[in-house]
Amino acid sequence: MEEFLKEYLTILRYEKNLSENTANSYKNDLQKFITFLNKSRIKDFSEVTSNLITKFFDHQRKSEIDSATSARYMSSIKGFFRFLENNSYIEKNPTDKLSPVKKGRKLPTVLTLPEIEMILNAPGTDDITDLRDKAILETFYSSGLRVSELINLKINDLFFDDEVIRVLGKGSKERIVPIGNSAVKWIKEYLTRSRPFLEKKTKSQNFVFLNKRGTKLSRMWIWKIFDHYAKEAGIKKEIHPHIFRHSFATHLLEGGADLRAVQEMLGHADISTTQIYTHVDRNYIKQVHKDHHPRG
Repeated sequence: MEEFLKEYLTILRYEKNLSENTANSYKNDLQKFITFLNKSRIKDFSEVTSNLITKFFDHQRKSEIDSATSARYMSSIKGFFRFLENNSYIEKNPTDKLSPVKKGRKLPTVLTLPEIEMILNAPGTDDITDLRDKAILETFYSSGLRVSELINLKINDLFFDDEVIRVLGKGSKERIVPIGNSAVKWIKEYLTRSRPFLEKKTKSQNFVFLNKRGTKLSRMWIWKIFDHYAKEAGIKKEIHPHIFRHSFATHLLEGGADLRAVQEMLGHADISTTQIYTHVDRNYIKQVHKDHHPRG
């Protein structure tokens, strides 16, 4: 069964042009499903029935996974069995009669502007890595990047005279994103005062943000940076890099930005993904009314 999975993942990466992160998500979902099949003593995918897949989801629900995760599992399993059917590895597709999982829409957590400023001001600027971290945080909030987009940013993607950066997003789609004066200032400071001491000519490959070994930062390290400076700033909320992306979008819309412009900046293929931030914005407006209206 693992051989079929390996073939499917190769197709996703090289023929469907999916990013490494997306392909890994499919891999993790399907490996959980295969582990469940092994425990159920299923040795071949032709033995899988729709009832068995339903049992898998019942088992997952006991682990208290949310509707979004369930929907992702269903999408992964359906896609995999389509591949098996199209290649005549199975005669009957057990997912044909399965209903899609309804995905509940959870409003993203956002930070207030004072909370953002507290985190941005938390790193010092004298130490080499502190200055790097300051530039990273400023870039995240200024441009709303995904973690993968930031760690893969290269020097030739920076166009400071035009106040934009070039970003390689999901599915290798390139987009141009504006970057604010504050972020430009701190990236320039980092490039002048910090990066030359981190750079290793044979390893750095022109990446903007480097670790102490001179290579690009890992996703995990970016999470650690956010966690560290949120604690330094005394923020009690659970902080992760995507919160800066959520806050970037929400603050733009609160300031009157056009929804389609925000969609373009975030690199969303579908505007409905961006529209979730209008709900956050509406909640903000309601809270302002409640706090400040004399009969709120």
